[in-house]
Amino acid sequence: MNARNTGTEKPLARGLVLVALTLAVIGVAAGIMSGIGYRLDWWHFRTGIQMIKWSAYAGLLALALAVIGLAFSRKTRLVVVAGVLAIIIGAIMVYIPLGLKQTADTLPKIHDITTDVDNPPQFVAVAALRGANDHPVTYDGAEVAAQQKQAYPDLQPWATSADTQTVFAAAKKALENMGLEIVAANDGDLHIEATDTTLLFGYKDDVVVRIVESGDGSVVDVRSKSRVGRSDLGENAKRIRTFLLELRSELKD
Repeated sequence: MNARNTGTEKPLARGLVLVALTLAVIGVAAGIMSGIGYRLDWWHFRTGIQMIKWSAYAGLLALALAVIGLAFSRKTRLVVVAGVLAIIIGAIMVYIPLGLKQTADTLPKIHDITTDVDNPPQFVAVAALRGANDHPVTYDGAEVAAQQKQAYPDLQPWATSADTQTVFAAAKKALENMGLEIVAANDGDLHIEATDTTLLFGYKDDVVVRIVESGDGSVVDVRSKSRVGRSDLGENAKRIRTFLLELRSELKD
């Protein structure tokens, strides 16, 4: 009689697939808890990163066990469904950390990015928000500037024909559109500071926008700096690009 009809299955195959699915679920839970635990101050952010690595290993093992289990199974519905789920979840849990690692390997390990490396905008208000173990608000210097120029040559001061007050209002709105928390906005010195919070870990990255009058228009400079971590995986440069696109949209420039 066919095993598909009777519902019988090889114990070893069924066991491998169910273990694979269990490992995949544990890997997902570890990945999610890595950020939640850091947000709740249960562990250091480096522990959370290590948990993501563990979840990737769990996903890889789940993927392997599921493939082996399915190969030796009689393909009953329960085993097929469990095996396919384990393969999908395991593949995702491997793909995400692998993608992050590939990004980290191709970008410099820096976390202080600005459109003006010679005279970067300065943080003032957010200095009080940074803890003793956070990076200081001072610029990271010439070595970082050289690495930024090579990795992100497109980041330059941005000029517009709009007057400074118009640009100031548009810049503040652009930051708000991005979901950043405005920390300080002074239209007198045309200086805005804001904080971005990442989704999973709740990392805090600070942004400062400087606007200066130039001829008949204005020049805008932006700086984005992480509070923790050595490499930002390109997020600060991405944030600056997004801001400039939002600003141009607000100004219809």
